[in-house]
Amino acid sequence: MAFVITSPCINEKSGECVEVCPVDCIEEGKDMFYIDPDICIDCGACEAVCPVEAIYMEDEVPEGEEKFINLNARFFEES
Repeated sequence: MAFVITSPCINEKSGECVEVCPVDCIEEGKDMFYIDPDICIDCGACEAVCPVEAIYMEDEVPEGEEKFINLNARFFEES
């Protein structure tokens, strides 16, 4: 199960998550960052440093933010 970046990251893009990811699974998109679910090792380093609390374990994504599970995965399918 991977971590997921949700709506608080839109237009925020602080980047601390990218710096701490040990497997380089976070990439910058046009409006936000995305986590590649196929590479994420569920270490939680990104979640701990996110200044806007936008990162959640896939099964803990808040209600109303579920679409970001697919948005993160689809970003890597299309790139």
